Amino acid sequence: MRQLQNESDIWQSLKSTKNLLAFSGGVDSSALFYTLLEKEIAFDIAIVDYNVRSASKDEVAYAKELAQTYKRKIFTKSVKLEGANFEAAARAIRYEFFEQIIKEEGYKVLLLAHHLGDRLEWFFMRLTRGGGAVELCGFERYEKREGYSIARPFFERTKDELLDFLSKEGYRYFVDESNFDDKYERNRFRKNFSEPLLKSHKEGILRSFRMLEVDKEKLLPKEYKKIKSLYILERDENEIRLIAKIAKFFKIVLSAKQREEIERLDECVISGKMAVGKNDESVFIAPALHGVVMPKEFKEECRQAKIPTNVRAYMYSEKINLIDACPH
Repeated sequence: MRQLQNESDIWQSLKSTKNLLAFSGGVDSSALFYTLLEKEIAFDIAIVDYNVRSASKDEVAYAKELAQTYKRKIFTKSVKLEGANFEAAARAIRYEFFEQIIKEEGYKVLLLAHHLGDRLEWFFMRLTRGGGAVELCGFERYEKREGYSIARPFFERTKDELLDFLSKEGYRYFVDESNFDDKYERNRFRKNFSEPLLKSHKEGILRSFRMLEVDKEKLLPKEYKKIKSLYILERDENEIRLIAKIAKFFKIVLSAKQREEIERLDECVISGKMAVGKNDESVFIAPALHGVVMPKEFKEECRQAKIPTNVRAYMYSEKINLIDACPH
């Protein structure tokens, strides 16, 4: 929805949609909660307790108190995560929870409190791993997902601005001490780079991001064809960037290794769930299905139509017409 170009556009659009706020009780989501109230925008909240910190119980209790006080629905989830990559696992569970609520309750917009500091942290992380304008920009102010949209109203605000708002109004919030733990890569980038730079160079950084957004739009292929969860795009030198954008519909953020795999191979499966196949003219992306028995006639028709083998199972299961799947 390219018409939502600034923060005021976002606030206005939210007045006519059913909104779910991803809440944690921290500075960012608390500032968004109270801003939504002040702007008289309808919303409900969802919170996940990872049972890692003792304060998480207080945060959930606070969320329930806010929901009761302001007559909002609240959805809670309690999980216990194990394993090395806590951040990735927590993110996957969080979005799975949000999307379940969205599907069951009919929400149209998921509200996230990402701010300018988050964008700069992402920029530095992608810069050190390798990336072009599309990759460095990271997330967008407003983006479409499968069955809903994500809105980030604080896209151009700094954390200091959110803190000033909460302090001025006397609104309560929690501080997550894990945000200061240097074992997390994001925290190191925040402490050593993004926070110091934003304090002294906010306006220049903001202008640079705006220019990068314009460059990104020029680089991204403009069109793809979608049939259910089958995506088809024309091949060109920038196809990996659109593939990366489509990957988000599968809840995948492509790593550098995955990008290289997609560029190198004619067929591959990413994260065990997204099949990517190519012919001379098109790229096909679909959910990766296994164990689907297909008749020989269907396989032969796919071969003649140059449909990659790893997307055929999904097409057969969903009864997608081969003529519809051939863009030319």
